[in-house]
Amino acid sequence: MGGDVGRVPGTAGYAEAADVLAVQYEEVTFEQVHREVLHLVPGGPGRVLDVGAGTGRDAAALAGRGHRVVAVEPTAALRRHGQRLHVGAAIDWVDDSLPELASAGDGPRFDAVFATAVWMHLDAGERARALARIAALLAPGGRFFVQLRHGPVPAGRRMFEVSAEDTVAAGRTHGLQPLHRSERPDLHGRDGVRWSSLVLQAEGGPIRP
Repeated sequence: MGGDVGRVPGTAGYAEAADVLAVQYEEVTFEQVHREVLHLVPGGPGRVLDVGAGTGRDAAALAGRGHRVVAVEPTAALRRHGQRLHVGAAIDWVDDSLPELASAGDGPRFDAVFATAVWMHLDAGERARALARIAALLAPGGRFFVQLRHGPVPAGRRMFEVSAEDTVAAGRTHGLQPLHRSERPDLHGRDGVRWSSLVLQAEGGPIRP
């Protein structure tokens, strides 16, 4: 979900469309978007990182489940919408982005990392660096929840086709083992758009939902 033009290449177009996107993001729920993997979301309280948090829809839902949530969103306009829409939620907003996530390394590691509608904005080299960074941020047994967008690229956006197979294989090189893989149609009904949902788990003791 987003970033400021000139700072993060993969977020081109998001600042200009922030007002429209704020409505679009919030018209579907966390439970709808992550329906197939809800049983794998760790039970609270835990420490969760939401990368590309957009307007904070997922971050707010995770905070509501008792988690301490760090919401990373490089687009200032989307962060402002999120802070307005989810005022009072236990969310720490951070201006940062993949692949470095320089601000996310302070404190304990994370029980879960979410990257919803983010991965396709990174090229192959950026994805490799981002995956290494996420693996380093996960606690033993921590889970990486990633949703991959497939289909036509909207005008003015920077997106790459990323397969679920390649993402699973790349995860294995960093000790992340696949727990779940599924596909679903686009919740907004956009022609030709579909999504892959993956959950990869770091080595170590399992986290019980």
